Amino acid sequence: MAEVTRGGERARPAPPERRRRSVGGVVAVVALAVCAVVFTYPLLWMALASLKPRSEVFEGSLWPSTFVWRNYVTVFQEIPLLTWLLNTFAVAAAAAVAVTISSALVAFAFAFLRFPGRDLLFGLVLATMMLPAAVTLIPTYAIWDALGLTGTQIPLWAGNLFGSAFYIFLLRQFFLTLPPDLLDAGRVDGLGHLGLFRHVVLPLSRPALVISVVFELKASWTDLLKPLVYLQEPHLFTLPRGLKVVLDRFGQGGEMRWDLVLAANVLATLPMVALFFAAQRYFVRGIATTGGR
Repeated sequence: MAEVTRGGERARPAPPERRRRSVGGVVAVVALAVCAVVFTYPLLWMALASLKPRSEVFEGSLWPSTFVWRNYVTVFQEIPLLTWLLNTFAVAAAAAVAVTISSALVAFAFAFLRFPGRDLLFGLVLATMMLPAAVTLIPTYAIWDALGLTGTQIPLWAGNLFGSAFYIFLLRQFFLTLPPDLLDAGRVDGLGHLGLFRHVVLPLSRPALVISVVFELKASWTDLLKPLVYLQEPHLFTLPRGLKVVLDRFGQGGEMRWDLVLAANVLATLPMVALFFAAQRYFVRGIATTGGR
């Protein structure tokens, strides 16, 4: 029976559509919670295992019997982790800035300029996304070797000065969502193409630009292939290349110090976690508005 309200009127039952939406919302929340637990459990396990004594790392219990905070001190004493961190920050920042600016310039041309063969050229740019990185690895190495830059950190980021097909597509789709009237107003005020790009398009495209920076920072931060190919000196290593050394020395086939291996991995992971939460607002907004046209 329907309940009676304070005014003496009977309360109307919720419409079936509303009840279905509420049930669907509860199911969605539960599903997201389960997925969150599944995806965060490995990170939680790694963080707690890095605080365990050496003999307890692979025991069944998740919680350490004794917290060994000295594992993190030992990592910095045994390996030049701080140097690798700084190298990775420098390489990742240079790669992110280079690819964002260059890709934004190309995306602006594909979005707003009219020239013969534009659509065909854009299709060719997108077609390069289907090429595996291994296909161009040897020719690219030959180019850098001819320039005398192998053994340096320059090949790790300088290739981004020529843009990236993925970021060109991402930024072009965002640029197409901008109101055309704003660009027309800029042209009336006497702005040229570069003026429109700098004063109109870039300020309105902050979410998409942040997405490009975050994506490339993550890609450069976790890239192992390029450092393996181009770097030989330990003082030039980035974190992935250095973690390979840590794994060889302390992990399988080494001293079996998995507590130190996990501590180094936690320190390598935390900056990316912090970056994602810092840029989360732009991240969600940029992804939501990229496919507008």
